[in-house]
Amino acid sequence: MASARNLSPRIVLGAFLVALSLTWSGAPLAQDREPLPDHVIKEFGNPPAVPDGSLSDALRSAVKTAFIDAMANGRWENDQSAALEQIVEGKDPRIVWLIADLMRFVTSRGLNDELSYAATRLLGIGSPIGNHWGAVTDHLIAWDIPAPPGYLRAKRAIFTTMVPGWDKIFVEGDIDWRHVSWGGVLIDDRAYDTTDEPCNCIPAADNPKVSSAADAAWLKDGDIVFGIGVNGEYRAYPRRIMEVREMVNDTLGGRHLGIPYCTLCGSAQAYFTDRLPDGIGRPILRTSGLLIRSNKVMYDVKTFSVFDTFLGAAVTGPLAEKKLQLKQATVVTTDWGRWKKLHPGTTVLVEELALGRDFDFRNGRDANGPIFPVGDVDPRLPVHEDIIGVVTASGKPVAFQRSKAFLALTRGDEIAFENVRLRLEAGGIKAVGADGSDLGSHQAFWFAWSQFHPGTALWPM
Repeated sequence: MASARNLSPRIVLGAFLVALSLTWSGAPLAQDREPLPDHVIKEFGNPPAVPDGSLSDALRSAVKTAFIDAMANGRWENDQSAALEQIVEGKDPRIVWLIADLMRFVTSRGLNDELSYAATRLLGIGSPIGNHWGAVTDHLIAWDIPAPPGYLRAKRAIFTTMVPGWDKIFVEGDIDWRHVSWGGVLIDDRAYDTTDEPCNCIPAADNPKVSSAADAAWLKDGDIVFGIGVNGEYRAYPRRIMEVREMVNDTLGGRHLGIPYCTLCGSAQAYFTDRLPDGIGRPILRTSGLLIRSNKVMYDVKTFSVFDTFLGAAVTGPLAEKKLQLKQATVVTTDWGRWKKLHPGTTVLVEELALGRDFDFRNGRDANGPIFPVGDVDPRLPVHEDIIGVVTASGKPVAFQRSKAFLALTRGDEIAFENVRLRLEAGGIKAVGADGSDLGSHQAFWFAWSQFHPGTALWPM
């Protein structure tokens, strides 16, 4: 078991034993779940039967042998293989969540294949092609398979053994821990304004250095930037820098901002992190190294409160207890040439923040669709179709297909939905109210917007 030598197995042992004795009270049980949409059945087939209640004594014993004993001893031997076969014969697909979590950290191809084969038999599917862990997890998400008893404690034990910095992250809250996976990087837990210090993580930037447009000779006119304007002050965040940093804590137009960029979702967002309810200080946003359905999981480094990155709501920790919901500012995705032409007084992040790197994940690594599990995707648009997303005054999320909206606006057509109006901005698109007020829109891939805003309206209707 190649990954086991890096674990602290005695810690995991106790946590698993306690966790597996608990009753499950999270996701809906099999008999309570809504029928799956037709497109899910078409892509993934029919789900297996799922029992409810506690695990049987025999199944708990097999789980202990297959996983806990293997981790305690640092080896996978015949006893573990026999126990895994007993788990398969137990026909409880809920245990596949634990199998998948372990598969994420297993480096032995032989063991990965064995775990994958067991998982696919429990789920009643053929052996997945390509990324076994990803394919198994896609089915679990798409079918909404409930987790086994005590799932969070068991998962927490696995993940925090691998990365101790996650111990304050894995706590109860308004978050579906089944969907949380490892993004392959470590947590950025550096304190505020220490981001010049190197880290073995995706390094956020606090109070980044900026220059005038005239001094930004390193940027080509065709380079993609994320433009933000607050109180008449404008700033460009080059995609080349955001591909490396993925998180910026900045001040613009007299307002504090937290600006996450999820390369996997093609989405840069901007949240106001000031003027918060009494008793709440400015959250300092960081990248956790975790993902939810291929969307980065951000958190506040001061309180370790986790936020739903796409929605701006605190979902765990002290800030979730205070029901903190961050307000969003508009981010315009465009090119540098058109942004600086419309806003000649703009500032822009300096080249050194790219750390000498020049990634283009959108047209490279991510070009063929999500590389991490997302489960099913709303079939109304291709997964990587660009949309402009915004939430209306009535609380209705709406997505505008960017390609069609751009052509319509260029022709001079009006695009409206409830109180939302679209308009061109420096070659990009933003949403404003009927009175011209900023509504906090941003561009994203369809798969990301639709899974965090299920039931979203889609323009054109």
